[in-house]
Amino acid sequence: MKTLRIGTRGSQLALWQARTVATALESMGACAELVIITTHGDRRQDVPLTTIGGKGVFVKEIHEALMSGTIDLAVHSAKDMPAVSPEGLTIAATLKREDPRDALVFPMAPHKGAPYETPGYVGPGFMPGQMYVGPGFMPGQISQNARIGTGSPRRIAQLRRLFPQATFEPIRGNVDTRLRKLDAGEVDALVLACAGLRRLGFADRISTPLDVTACLPAPGQGIVAVETRRDDERIIEILRGIDHGPSHAVLSAEQAVVAELGGGCQLPLGAFAELQGDVLSIRAVVASADGRDVIDAQTQGTTGDPVDAGTRLARDLASRGARELLRA
Repeated sequence: MKTLRIGTRGSQLALWQARTVATALESMGACAELVIITTHGDRRQDVPLTTIGGKGVFVKEIHEALMSGTIDLAVHSAKDMPAVSPEGLTIAATLKREDPRDALVFPMAPHKGAPYETPGYVGPGFMPGQMYVGPGFMPGQISQNARIGTGSPRRIAQLRRLFPQATFEPIRGNVDTRLRKLDAGEVDALVLACAGLRRLGFADRISTPLDVTACLPAPGQGIVAVETRRDDERIIEILRGIDHGPSHAVLSAEQAVVAELGGGCQLPLGAFAELQGDVLSIRAVVASADGRDVIDAQTQGTTGDPVDAGTRLARDLASRGARELLRA
């Protein structure tokens, strides 16, 4: 069997994802090798993502390599992908979804201006789950003037409702780099995806998960997507063997919301779908950049047509001004 060339970024998390896919393929008897591709987003770590084009800057070069035949398949964090694959490409498989929530991460040791009040110290010995940000959460548990490290418009728009006086500061770099900056006191707290922290062995740094009712995740958050050429039937058939159907279904629903609204992965738009048997429930939120104007909705569908559920939900949001809010 021909060795499958897997395109991936070179970050720790991207490599973890690509190696996990390679291991799954090898367990089926396939041969796989990683091809590391440096993207524009990797080269420009000195500026906010919104300045250089959003999270799409992490996939452009990988898409080009896939379309040119330099690689056979590509592995992505689904939340970094455009809602619609480029012409000729398709998501052929997804791995099982990891924890989709965002998390607040506090320093390992308190420093001046830390965002929590004694004795509410969050550091060594802290048990994740002691504090919970969701219904009933008291914003006073974190000082209102905290400096929170995140450049995500989606996160900022939603968290401003909880922390109206906090400042949100863009912070770039790999997960371990951001944690070092946090522990050095450059910011008082970080907002990171639970999935990335868990996959890289940093689960103990999750100070508190953010309930989806408090901060709806990015579409596709926690899902590893495997993309290939639409006409490569041989590879598509191989990838069916590692596809996790339920995760693929919820990803299709969440991406349909973005595709219908015409939004991008760097806009204040969250979407999250869950399955109970064959019933698919999906929620979405669109917010103004300052978090003052929020439009949210939810609906249900079936696993047989997840795109329909996402599209109907998006149209409901659009009928109440979601497109205008995103354009603003």
